[in-house]
Amino acid sequence: MQTEKITEHIVNWLKNYANKANVNGFVIGISGGIDSAVTSTLCAQTGLKVLCIEMPIHQAQSHVNRAQEHISFLKNNYANVTDIRVNLTPVFEEFKTEVSLEGKASVVDMALANTRARLRMTTLYYHAGLHGLLVAGTGNKVEDFGVGFYTKYGDGGVDLSPIADLLKSEVYAIGKHLNIIDSIMIAKPSDGLFGDARSDEDQIGANYDELEWAMAMKDKGYNAEDFSGREKEVFKIYSKYNNSNKHKMVPIPICEIPKTLK
Repeated sequence: MQTEKITEHIVNWLKNYANKANVNGFVIGISGGIDSAVTSTLCAQTGLKVLCIEMPIHQAQSHVNRAQEHISFLKNNYANVTDIRVNLTPVFEEFKTEVSLEGKASVVDMALANTRARLRMTTLYYHAGLHGLLVAGTGNKVEDFGVGFYTKYGDGGVDLSPIADLLKSEVYAIGKHLNIIDSIMIAKPSDGLFGDARSDEDQIGANYDELEWAMAMKDKGYNAEDFSGREKEVFKIYSKYNNSNKHKMVPIPICEIPKTLK
C-alpha cells in the first residue's frame, strides 16, 4: 500500500470537495478511536477549518483520555484545529424519562446505544450549520460495507466519508504514517456506545483482521462450507452481519408509482 500517496490523495479529495461545496471546512466527532483520529488528522492537513467535538454520554474514562490526548496532538500541530466539548449525558438522561424503557433488556440497551449515536449526529450537524462546515464520517470499509457496524442516521449520518474505502488494517497504516498517538494505535477498537470499555470484537465475536479475511473470501464467492474450525465460525459471523445489515449499505428503498397511476 502506497501510504503516503493515499494520504495525499485523501487530503486533496477533502480539500477539493469542500472548496466545490463552498464551505469553510469540517466538523468531526472525536471518540478516542483510530478511525476518528485518522480522519480528523487528514481533515486538518487540508489547511481548512476543523472543529473537533467531544460528545461524552457516560463515556468510559479511557475513551475520554484518548480523545483529549488526540485533540491536544492536533492543536499542537495544526493551527486550523479548534475544539469544543458538548456533554450530552443530561440530554440522554432526559430523553430516557420521555420514552418507554419496558421490554427485553438487550433490545432496550441496543436502542439506547443507537440513540447515543443519533444525539451525537444531531450535535455535529448543529455545529456544522453554525459554522458552514461539512460533517466528516469516520467509518472504514469493513464497518460501512462489510458488517454494517454503525448506527443508521447516527455515526452513519455524514456529509462525506474520507476513509470508507480503507480496510481497518489500512487505517492503522495511515495512522502510523500520520504519527497518531500510541494510546490510540494500541487501543482495542470500540464504538463506545454502552458507557463501558467493551470492544468491537466483544460485540461482533471476531476481530477486524478476521473480518477482513472473511470479507475477501465472500467477495471471491466462497461460502461457509468451504471452511472449517475458526475460519468457518468467522465466515458465518461475517455473513450474518453482512446479511442483517444490508439495509444500511444500499440506497433507501423508494416505492415507485407506475406512470399509468399518475
